Amino acid sequence: MGNQVVLFVGTFILLVTGLLLGYVLSQLVLGFLPFNLLTFFGTLSLILIFGTLYYVLFWQLRKEQSQSFETRIPTQVEEFIPDSHLKNTLIARLDGDIATAERLIDQAKLNYPGMPENWYCERVLDDLERDRR
Repeated sequence: MGNQVVLFVGTFILLVTGLLLGYVLSQLVLGFLPFNLLTFFGTLSLILIFGTLYYVLFWQLRKEQSQSFETRIPTQVEEFIPDSHLKNTLIARLDGDIATAERLIDQAKLNYPGMPENWYCERVLDDLERDRR
């Protein structure tokens, strides 16, 4: 809840600062506001506030995303995502024959249903190693 308040207040201040900065810059460009030391420092402070808030808000959002990613509980679906290293090793053992690798994995799936995808890759690699001896 605290992070949401920080994001809301920061976004509101960023919006107001951006509007003020846009207004001041447009008045300077159009010549309705004289350029002097006061307008220079006022514009500079608005730019600094805008930039700082922009940085802090996106840092906060990124921090929240990384925390939610770290605390995420793995699902059963993730068990079935094949380890690309194992699959690449299998393809390399078959001299780059991707179709044969897929066929061997599919055959292992038929012989041993219900196992994780990584297990099938390991099984096929073990079978190939055993057959080459």
